[in-house]
Amino acid sequence: MSITRFSKKRILVTGGAGFIGSHLCERLLEKGHEVICADNFYTSRKANIAHLVHNPYFELMRHDITFPLYVEVDEIYNLAAPASPIHYQLDPVQTVKTIVHGAINVLGLAKRLKARILQASTSEVYGDPHVHPQTEDYWGNTNPIGPRSCYDEGKRCAETLFFDYFRQHQVDIKVVRIFNTYGPRMHPDDGRVVSNFVLQALFGKDITIYGNGSQTRSFCYVDDMVEGLMAMMETPAGTTGPVNLGNPHETPILALAEKIVEMTETKAGIVFAPLPENDPVRRRPDTTKARQLLNWQAATDLDTGLSRTIKYFSELAGQE
Repeated sequence: MSITRFSKKRILVTGGAGFIGSHLCERLLEKGHEVICADNFYTSRKANIAHLVHNPYFELMRHDITFPLYVEVDEIYNLAAPASPIHYQLDPVQTVKTIVHGAINVLGLAKRLKARILQASTSEVYGDPHVHPQTEDYWGNTNPIGPRSCYDEGKRCAETLFFDYFRQHQVDIKVVRIFNTYGPRMHPDDGRVVSNFVLQALFGKDITIYGNGSQTRSFCYVDDMVEGLMAMMETPAGTTGPVNLGNPHETPILALAEKIVEMTETKAGIVFAPLPENDPVRRRPDTTKARQLLNWQAATDLDTGLSRTIKYFSELAGQE
């Protein structure tokens, strides 16, 4: 008897022990589904899903998706990839393999099972954009041979594969492009701007801004992002995307640093360093499609999200 006849779905989340993946697993369980979390723990942390392992509807598999995965599921969320420059540049060849070979493997699984599959793509497909804010029909301005290309071009190739499987094999695909997301369970050593600033502030170290601080990012709280992913998965067949998910409110990096200094009451100062190669100067999503197709928009204001994130890292620092 097919499991799809029951209201409870069996859902695979690759990269499910990661920052966003662990929140997604948690939310899917709350919605009453069975969840299989597949992760090789290259950048993920067991602590992220430790509170879920005793749930009878949660299954953890240590697995590298560069190898085929044989499970029976109704839906697949593909989040498996090192997502911060520090991590994906450590082993760029493996990064490309994880993103591209991983996409081929999960798409093959979806094809065999006739399962719906969502690709967590990234705003990095836009590169250092010449169009602002970025709309889904913008093809981007990327460097195919730079130090960030293993991730940026890997994700672009994965999108290509998803749409080719849709056209050639009628696989039921969904593609979202995730913009800067932050919140509890970020990896403390991922090198991302929010975690960097918060940890430096908590330990009383000078906050390091790369560039002059005028460059911008748009920060989306993780709970909002998870709701967006789930809303996209629930759209009708044929609604493929890509759809931008993120917060359209643009924040200068210097303003973010000053806000974190104020919220942590740190004695640390702010110092400046050269901007890394190919680092985008501006990043802001046009979320019109998300509002129209998903009835979704980021709801958590920056102060609230940062307060929760600071509390998480403060407690984490106290444990270590």
